[in-house]
Amino acid sequence: MSMLHTVNKSAYERGTLESCVSKAAKGSSVLLIEDGVYSAVKGGTKAGVIEKAMGDVSFYVLGPDIKARGLDEGKLIDGIKVVDYSGFVELTVNNDKVASWL
Repeated sequence: MSMLHTVNKSAYERGTLESCVSKAAKGSSVLLIEDGVYSAVKGGTKAGVIEKAMGDVSFYVLGPDIKARGLDEGKLIDGIKVVDYSGFVELTVNNDKVASWL
């Protein structure tokens, strides 16, 4: 059973990302939205959490939220996929369940 996890809080202010990744089963997807996109920056203090989990979990970021925060897509961790709102909908449809981490 596949699950999409959405994380909307910055990993620099809360432990939401670590909690999510520790509970995400193999084959799950994690979509970073809103301030959660800050966690996707290459070389950031939380980049290791994502890089370590990438063998088992697929990671995505919402492109409009990257742009709204003035981040450069070229500075994202290698292997993270950028999706638009249609891609967000596609992820929800392609997974059996959705969990929002607040």
